[in-house]
Amino acid sequence: MGHPPLEFSDCYSDSPDFRERLKCYENELEKTNKFLKDVIKDGNNVINAIKEYSLGVQKFSQTLQSFQFDFIGDTLTDDEINIGESTAALNLIGVVQNACDLLIKPLEKFRKQQIGVTKERRKKFEKESEKYYSQLDRHMNLSSKKKETQLQEADGLLDKERQAFYESSVEYVYQIQQVQDRKKFDVVEPVLAFLQSILTLNNFTVEMTQDFLPYKQELQLSLQNTRNHFESTREEMEELMKRMKGSAQICIRHSQQATMEGYIYVQEKWALGVTWVKYYCKYFKDNKLFIMMPVEQKTGTRQTTAQLTLKSCVRRKTDSTDKRFCFDIETNERCSPVLLQAISEVNRKQWMEAMDGKEPVMDLNDIGFKFVRKCINFVETKGLTQEGVYRTVGSNIQVQKFLNAFFDPKCAADVDFNSTDMDIKTITSALKFYLRSLSEPLMTYSLHGELILAAKSENLDYRLGAIHSLVYKLPERNREMLELLIKHLVSVCSHSSENLMTVSNMGVIFGPTLMRAEEETVAAMLDIKFQNIVMEILIEDYCKIFKGPPEETIPPPIPPPRVTPRRRQPITISKRPPRLYPGLQPPVFERK
Repeated sequence: MGHPPLEFSDCYSDSPDFRERLKCYENELEKTNKFLKDVIKDGNNVINAIKEYSLGVQKFSQTLQSFQFDFIGDTLTDDEINIGESTAALNLIGVVQNACDLLIKPLEKFRKQQIGVTKERRKKFEKESEKYYSQLDRHMNLSSKKKETQLQEADGLLDKERQAFYESSVEYVYQIQQVQDRKKFDVVEPVLAFLQSILTLNNFTVEMTQDFLPYKQELQLSLQNTRNHFESTREEMEELMKRMKGSAQICIRHSQQATMEGYIYVQEKWALGVTWVKYYCKYFKDNKLFIMMPVEQKTGTRQTTAQLTLKSCVRRKTDSTDKRFCFDIETNERCSPVLLQAISEVNRKQWMEAMDGKEPVMDLNDIGFKFVRKCINFVETKGLTQEGVYRTVGSNIQVQKFLNAFFDPKCAADVDFNSTDMDIKTITSALKFYLRSLSEPLMTYSLHGELILAAKSENLDYRLGAIHSLVYKLPERNREMLELLIKHLVSVCSHSSENLMTVSNMGVIFGPTLMRAEEETVAAMLDIKFQNIVMEILIEDYCKIFKGPPEETIPPPIPPPRVTPRRRQPITISKRPPRLYPGLQPPVFERK
């Protein structure tokens, strides 16, 4: 069973559920560390103990067979399945002498540079966690009657501890997930090289070598594809981590569709008097359900959870209590109001807004269709054979200037595409930017989950049928624009021998553009590879999909029977194209 992704936003809520998920990763890291120690120890035995040759081979083989890779997410790609099944087959080969440089040193390097760094990040995280929550408890007991300078100094100290804790938490989550993904190739590659040296140095028979070569080639292909996916996902995750660390306003992703969640102190009347108890609370706007879970951060213990139905929420005046950041809620279950204390003024405003239940709210209009058609006509007329078309990025300044001119309300769509200033890079970059700037992605947020689920199916016929059916659930204008675009991409791919842009390349470029997730999370980034698969199917099966709606409705996605994974060809490019225009903003016009 795979581990759910650790979201950077969960670092800021630091809920008990997040701590439990983090513990699963830590346990897996300890398993990996122990596994590597066993492999290194047994590998040294094999290399040095020639007299015990047979015994060393048997023990080393058993050690490899006893380990299986866990994965992040809920579904494996064909390449990951191939890698996951590789160790059991590979360890049937014999052993080689003097293989320290091939096996032992790379594994020791992985333990020191990856697992060692992760453990150091964990120590820092635990230290900052202890300091922050200790400071928070002291801070909540401050009386509002103290001098303003004392309160401001206390607020500043808490903010400093909170920021240090958040940074250490985000860095730790980033590091521990990177180790989980890196071990897929950093551990398997030394083993693969080690086993290949066995064949060479021990002069195995030609027949045995020939039997191994196809398996080796297939595994190398899977390793290459998996490394490419890792690099593209790592870049996205690193950018997200930097944005989360540098954002002035923290946006917390709430679990289970909760409108708001976090720690709150609740005033309770006990036999010995009034006391304040720390709770982890969740509020669900749909049914006005308010859940309070008493927690003790240091021990992780939980008590009985209280579920209340909210009637109203009122801000508590400062002079009515000696505590700050307080507000009252009335519930159906309790006859008197419940006095709550948020952990900051900003946090109180967030809770108040959530309980009030308000949520804030380039389009697919005729001008947009005209723009896309003109861009497509320009590319098909002048750039179908240009190497790297759509992969090569144009100048941000030129793209912005072009978009401003075309969408200027004073002279909308009045732009000369045959101008000498126009080049293929500017046009293709502007087209991609327009599609990314739509208020909702072309393939809509509502169908995103079903499309991803269809792409994850191992049954290739089911993939095609499900995606065909979902395309005809799109709004009419969305489907019209999608058909127009895919037809163009088919033309571009038909010249791949000249422009070097294959179907796989187009999937990498347009998958995140047309199917971006509603929420930018780690889980969404891990699904990018399945967005690319949807795009590949749309291009490869364009005639089948857009000839008309399917004759029968495809049933809801059900995990199909496991089938033998097909071999997928590596994409032409070795690295994912750079992120499109990170500093580019939508066109802005001044009205005189």
